[in-house]
Amino acid sequence: MTVLGAAAAAFDKAMLAAARAGNRSKSRAEKLDHDGRMKALETIRASYADGFDDFFVAPKPVDPALEHVRDERRFEVIDASWPSDFEPHLPDLREKYLAHTANRTARARLYVGRTPRPAIILIHGYMAGQWAIEERAWPIAWLAERYDLALAVLPFHAVRGAKDRRGPPPFPGADPRMTNEGFRQAMFDLRALVAFLKARGAPSVGVMGMSLGGYSTSLLATVERELSFAVPIIPLASLADFAQEQGRLGSGEEARLQHAALEEANRIVSPLARPSLVPSERVLVVAAASDRITPISHAQRLAKHFGSEIVRFEGGHILQFGRGEAFRQIGRWLQKAQPPQ
Repeated sequence: MTVLGAAAAAFDKAMLAAARAGNRSKSRAEKLDHDGRMKALETIRASYADGFDDFFVAPKPVDPALEHVRDERRFEVIDASWPSDFEPHLPDLREKYLAHTANRTARARLYVGRTPRPAIILIHGYMAGQWAIEERAWPIAWLAERYDLALAVLPFHAVRGAKDRRGPPPFPGADPRMTNEGFRQAMFDLRALVAFLKARGAPSVGVMGMSLGGYSTSLLATVERELSFAVPIIPLASLADFAQEQGRLGSGEEARLQHAALEEANRIVSPLARPSLVPSERVLVVAAASDRITPISHAQRLAKHFGSEIVRFEGGHILQFGRGEAFRQIGRWLQKAQPPQ
C-alpha cells in the first residue's frame, strides 16, 4: 500500500470510529440477545418470503414539477419533484413508513442540454444527497459536456428527510423491514425517473452511484430493463457483510449465524440475489483499493455477480486519491458501452 493509500485507509477508519462514538444509543435490535435477534430476523425473512418475484412494483408515468435553478455555459440546471405514490409491501409497516411526509415527494436535480441527449442518473451515498455536496462529489461539468444528468435523492435523505431529525435516516437502518421498504421505494422512484428521461427524449439512460448509491445502482440493474449501462462506484454489496465488518453481529459462531440470518432477511433487496438485466459488458464496477468503509471485497462480489470488468483507484472511501483517472477510465468505457443510437 502506498503512503496515500495508507492515509486514505486511516481516514476511513477514523470516520467510522467517529460515527460510532456519535451514535452511542443502541437500537432495539442491538438490545436483543442472540436468540432474540435470530427470532426477529426469521420473522422478517418469513414476512417477505412469498413476495420475491413481485416485490418491485413498476411506477406509473410521472409529470414532475420543474423549477429552474440556474444556467451554465452548456446546460441548464432544473429541480424536479413529483409525488412518490409508494405503498409499503408490509401492511403493518404502512402507517409508520408513510408518516414521513417529506419522503413522499421524489426529487432529482437535472443538468440538461438544449436538446435531449443520452442521460445518466447519479445516485449519492449514505447520509448525503445535498445538492451543494453532490455537485462537488461528482464531475458534473465534465459529464454534462456529453450527457444529460439527473442527480436523484434516495428515500429519507437530504431534502426528503425531516428538517428536525437528528442522527442518521431510518433507511437503511437497524430495522431490516425499513431497509427493505426503503430500497423498494428507491427502485420505484428511480424507475419513474428513467421513464421520465426516456419520455422527454433521452435515447438511452444509464446509472452510476457511489457507496450506498453503488448498491442502489446494482439493484436497479437487476430490476429495470430500460437501463443502457450501470456503474457502481465504491459500492456496498451486502448489508450483512457491512454489519459484520463493523462488529455489529457479535463474535464467533453467533456472528456467523446472525450474518446468515440478516442476509436472508434482506435477500429480497439484494442485487446478489437477482440476475442482472444489463449485459455484463455494459456494467463497470469501480473500487477504491484502500477503502475501509466498503472494502474492495464488496466491489469484487458485485463484479463477479455481474461478470463485469472492475476498475481500481488508489484512494479510500472518503479521500478518493486517484479518482480523476478512474473517471477518465469510466469516460472511455462509456464511449464503448453506450448502445448504438
